Amino acid sequence: MPISAAATADLDDLAPLFAAYLAFYDVDKNIAEVRAFLAARLERGDSALFIAHDERGGALGFVQLYPLFASLALRPSLLLSDIYVAECARRQGVGEQLLEAARQHALDVGACGLQLETAKTNLAAQSLYERLGYVRDAVYLTYWLDLT
Repeated sequence: MPISAAATADLDDLAPLFAAYLAFYDVDKNIAEVRAFLAARLERGDSALFIAHDERGGALGFVQLYPLFASLALRPSLLLSDIYVAECARRQGVGEQLLEAARQHALDVGACGLQLETAKTNLAAQSLYERLGYVRDAVYLTYWLDLT
């Protein structure tokens, strides 16, 4: 299954996947908002988006990364902000291949690591992350200040 860097031409495939990702986390946004958000990311180049397709070109999933800095390491790092695999494509290795594309991109840009968060209830994803070498942080807590 081909995984490639997403481009503006992929918006028709990306938008429904991203909307399904948001719905998975109980976030209700209309497709026009989703498309505009993704279009802005692609146009500005402020994230790296990769998309997986099947052999016929059908969209199976995506991963989105944002640049960060790991101050304690004095090096760049990446936030693996979003990853989603369509329900019909789960348990077929798509998520693993998307994570590998993210890892390779991180290496290519000289990042010292990848950071991600997932829902405490998302046990399937946690199992995959841990199998691929991601380590759950036992030292630091994550906080969020809502400014909306």
